[in-house]
Amino acid sequence: MQRNMVVIGGGVVGLASALALARAGWSVRLVDDDPQRSAASWGNAGHIAIEQVEPIASWATVRSLPRRRFGAGGAVSLPPAAWRHWLSFGLRLLGAARPSRFARGRTALSGLLGEAMPAWRRLSASLDTPDLLREEGHVVAWGSVAAAEAGRRAWAAADIGTAAFRDATPAELHQLPGSARAGAIRFTNTAQIADLGALDRALRAALVAAGGTILPGRATLTLAGGEARLAVDGAAVPDVDQLLVSAGVASGRLLAPLGHRVPIIAERGYHIRAVDHDWPADLPPLVFEDRAMIVTRYAGCVQAASFVEFAGIDTPPDPAKWERLEAHVVALGLPLRPPFTRWTGARPTLPDYLPAIGRSARAGNLLYAFGHQHLGLTLAAVTGESIVALAEGRAAAIDLAPFGLQRFYA
Repeated sequence: MQRNMVVIGGGVVGLASALALARAGWSVRLVDDDPQRSAASWGNAGHIAIEQVEPIASWATVRSLPRRRFGAGGAVSLPPAAWRHWLSFGLRLLGAARPSRFARGRTALSGLLGEAMPAWRRLSASLDTPDLLREEGHVVAWGSVAAAEAGRRAWAAADIGTAAFRDATPAELHQLPGSARAGAIRFTNTAQIADLGALDRALRAALVAAGGTILPGRATLTLAGGEARLAVDGAAVPDVDQLLVSAGVASGRLLAPLGHRVPIIAERGYHIRAVDHDWPADLPPLVFEDRAMIVTRYAGCVQAASFVEFAGIDTPPDPAKWERLEAHVVALGLPLRPPFTRWTGARPTLPDYLPAIGRSARAGNLLYAFGHQHLGLTLAAVTGESIVALAEGRAAAIDLAPFGLQRFYA
């Protein structure tokens, strides 16, 4: 008897999970209401960030906030009009930053990140898209010798899990564009996705080839008899054995009718892209750490991305963020020329900076996988593999207990 699964959400986590389920023998329908590909999945830096083991919810983050404010030249923005969103989120983050909770979160995140690269290798090898996964590391650079020395010390003291780095060689420093040659380190075993659009197309094609179906439309959920019921654009969807909610920042709204109060926030990032450039073809993602900006060369453009803006899903974008990015490009002397295209997208972030992966305690047929904050791309493949184990009622390769939504109800 074939098992029926509906996946809600067409971002990279939803697609990777739907594909893993279809290849495991499930009859999969994926509901996607983002035809413009506006989700954070399709505007991120393309970086497989296995080094980011330490959750951002930490006392170090809290202490650094004054100097990281957008108004002080930093990357963190708390728009006054969005105070209802970020105030309650911030109070929960303070609780999650307690040393004991931070340590538990780091252990949990380390388990996921330790399997992220092997899972990506398996997924990439299964797609008909050569060179999609580029395992050439990434570079972190600073604008002064003093900043470079401090940055090296900080990375040497940080928990970076299975990642590794070394000082950039003189030749690598010379290759760096603009004024980024004061000092740099090179991570040697991280990776990037070469083209986010190609990844989207490859995952969708593979899902259809595995027997999956993609349904455009807006999903809503209700609770009846201890199970979730699904409608798409108001029409009930029949023959659903299990559901997976993987709708990014919209997952909180979806789950609310089932009794889940999810403290998720739209943690928004911004990027600009240039098609006219002289960026080195073989340079991996380059982080300008003292400007909190990452520059990535994709197949058809070069992208500069930054900012952590805590707001609501529907908060209008702030043009000052794009203007700051363009100013960084000029100040650093980067070989990117206008016109720039502009984008903003919402990272789905929970206060402890851990994803939500598990089975609902309120609807027995409902699974969830969302809230991956900055690590959605990084953790997409391993999340998909874990969801198959959850759906089939067996233990995943990683302990998923720390990622259950029940941690917010205790």
